[in-house]
Amino acid sequence: MISSKGEGVVQTLMVGLGERSYPIRIGSGILASLGHHLRDALHARRYAVISDNHVAALYGGQVLQALQAAELEGELFTFSAGEASKNLANIEQLASSMAQQGFDRGDAILALGGGVSGDMAGFLAAIYMRGIPFAQVPTSLLAQVDSSVGGKTGVDIPEGKNLIGAFYQPRLVLIDTDVLQTLPRSELLAGMGEVIKYGASLDADFFTYLDQHREQILALDPAVLSSVISHCCALKARVVEQDEREGGWRRVLNFGHTIGHAVEAASDYSLLHGFAVAIGMCAVADLAARCGYASAQVKEEIAALLRAYGLPTAVPQALDRERIATFMQADKKSIGRRLFFVLPTALGQVKITDEVDPAALAQVLAGHDAA
Repeated sequence: MISSKGEGVVQTLMVGLGERSYPIRIGSGILASLGHHLRDALHARRYAVISDNHVAALYGGQVLQALQAAELEGELFTFSAGEASKNLANIEQLASSMAQQGFDRGDAILALGGGVSGDMAGFLAAIYMRGIPFAQVPTSLLAQVDSSVGGKTGVDIPEGKNLIGAFYQPRLVLIDTDVLQTLPRSELLAGMGEVIKYGASLDADFFTYLDQHREQILALDPAVLSSVISHCCALKARVVEQDEREGGWRRVLNFGHTIGHAVEAASDYSLLHGFAVAIGMCAVADLAARCGYASAQVKEEIAALLRAYGLPTAVPQALDRERIATFMQADKKSIGRRLFFVLPTALGQVKITDEVDPAALAQVLAGHDAA
């Protein structure tokens, strides 16, 4: 634990990846001293701050002031908020804007915002002038507990979500828990989809904690939220350290995502990512029960906690099941046309397999009750 002037206690976790290791710093009010943290971790003097127009309006000025206070330079580059902006056309536009402003290999990128901003800024950092350093400053719960950590970056194409991208680790992840106070309720709940994923797939005790502290979490209790965020980051860091490039065990973090990503894409991204993941978790829990990997009780416990947090648990009837199946087949984690699923065997335990009954999968997607 370390503390910084003008802040409360700042907790530091490390993602141990040898020469690519980096700190995750979590605290209240940490955004005000952003520039000093960047100077310690990146050493760049000039930053391209990449953010969507909504987050930029809330925190763009504060971030630029924090950079200036540390005698650093910053330029703000924005795009329209939403998953629809996560495409190659916007990456090209951002890169052109940076080039016009004279950004070079001695400069760095700062990702300010939720998962879309982090994915885009990280991918841009990976390819701009063949790679420049970047830092993550996530402002949504989903980004704080998941997408800002681990180095996955990328954009969507019509054929599927995140099909173009790179593994490119940040130099620093800076999490200010205070920014969650301005987060729309729907975004908070979407973030809880990813939070519950960790408990359901990796840590049964954490799953119980989320059940017992639901009121404090939804009321944005600072101490409880900080504990939740740090625990999720620690769990993800441990997985990434074992399997940085998703060759095997890191697939555990995709619990709920194989079906969830397909549902999200089939909704034309009108469904928030965390909501789609919640649906995906219920679907694979149902699939696990039908295929004999887990009891029906596991499925019910996962669904009950998701419902308690106001999250959806069924594939919307309006979505085309054939489109969902098509998007699933395009999943970037499939190998040799083999589709892998992360199936729960008990709370906090999973099995990664491509051995599922096709008929059972079809029934799950159709929403048919188990016999």
